[in-house]
Amino acid sequence: MKENTSGEWFADIEIADKERCVRLAEYLIEHKATVRATAKHFGISKSTVHKDLAEKLPHANAVLYQEAKAILAINKAERHLRGGQATKIKYKTLKNIKRGKFDLTR
Repeated sequence: MKENTSGEWFADIEIADKERCVRLAEYLIEHKATVRATAKHFGISKSTVHKDLAEKLPHANAVLYQEAKAILAINKAERHLRGGQATKIKYKTLKNIKRGKFDLTR
């Protein structure tokens, strides 16, 4: 980190934040990913991804923000469906295990 003589290090952090916001948004849009998938890909928390996309991205790149916002809205509208699908798979797997149709050694 640079010396704190004129606040240069703070400006570097701000630039890095903006670059991260843009990279997150590009990934989210390109892959039509969820916040969770984006966070996992970059190795950061979901909270950080959401905060970067919702609060910092509009200041860094307004056009990219509008595209990312549309993907987030789609994800929010579909999340109850994904949750229901996950539950269905869970119980189907448990049923197959109980019936001995599922090999746990794999």
